[in-house]
Amino acid sequence: MLKTKQSREAALAALFEPTGYGRADPALLQPADSFLELSGEDIRRRLFLTYDGTGREYCLRPEFTIPVARAYLADMPKAMPANYWYCGPVFRHRPQGSGEFLQGGIESLGRTDRAAADAETLDIALQACRALGVAAPQIALGDVGLLDAVLAGLKLPADTMRRLRRRLAGGQPPAALLDAPEGDTASSLGGYAGLLTALEGVDKQQAQAFVADVLSIAGLQNVGGRSVSDIAERFLAKAGQNGAALSGENAALIGDFLALSGHPDEVSAKARRLSQDAGLAIDAALDEFDTRTGFMAARGIDIEALKVATAFTRNMDYYTGFVFEMTAPGQPATLIAGGRYDNLLTRLGAREPVPAVGCAIWVERFGETA
Repeated sequence: MLKTKQSREAALAALFEPTGYGRADPALLQPADSFLELSGEDIRRRLFLTYDGTGREYCLRPEFTIPVARAYLADMPKAMPANYWYCGPVFRHRPQGSGEFLQGGIESLGRTDRAAADAETLDIALQACRALGVAAPQIALGDVGLLDAVLAGLKLPADTMRRLRRRLAGGQPPAALLDAPEGDTASSLGGYAGLLTALEGVDKQQAQAFVADVLSIAGLQNVGGRSVSDIAERFLAKAGQNGAALSGENAALIGDFLALSGHPDEVSAKARRLSQDAGLAIDAALDEFDTRTGFMAARGIDIEALKVATAFTRNMDYYTGFVFEMTAPGQPATLIAGGRYDNLLTRLGAREPVPAVGCAIWVERFGETA
């Protein structure tokens, strides 16, 4: 077992550098808006915040994925497929432990061979686990793309789809996802139902800018330390909780889908039968799932040792496909986690989607597995 931060960082460098991944070292001080917009205002209480001379809000780097993506975008429009690795301090308020801790990881941006890149990411994560002293981690796999394909196939309203995904990412059991909204009805937003209807389907950033403009026109500048942009974000987040109740048939189908689990080939076969019986056209998502499984097998990963659960996802709404977490046997703390996030770079300003996949490594937790 590697005991020091320096020895763990050296082990990661020895693993990543021969693979062609270049080291990324984004600035410690980052614009806070990207983290607040992508992770929600709830993350504010966990950030170390400050302001520049113009009043723009900054934070100490809370993670690496968004800063690495921003650095990649800075090279646009000439940015090509690029692979990065990193290892350095990140900063978040935590109930226990220091607010500064060490995080490593990799990000692969711009590769169009998505299934192969996904398999490579999982393989490198496995190698990192072994290099840091956990020879046989437990691996949980999911696929947000499959869930999205099912929800899209049912032609559910966008707000209902957002509610289901948010609840699932928040760790609620599948049965709870199918309940009607718990008190977050349109009536709880006063007389703004018409405005919410008008904004349905509008790009999130455009909708937020519109609401912020309305608040500014009304003369609102700052309430309780929150800017009009913050208040607009919270308003739209609350609006997004107003999904219509599911029909009994759709609820049963989603429940059956979220109950699927097993190794990848088992889940694929079960999902195909379920979709065929329901008349859902999700073959494209399942084909990509199977192609990824093939690339994993080609890399020597034991497919039958992997456990896929269709209800498993990660608590970030920009994930679009394959997601995973690794833990040490018998210990709940996540050691490595990541997945595919093709929507992130457009939300950071890219003109078109950029394929992206990666994972974060909680380096210090490996010292707790001994």
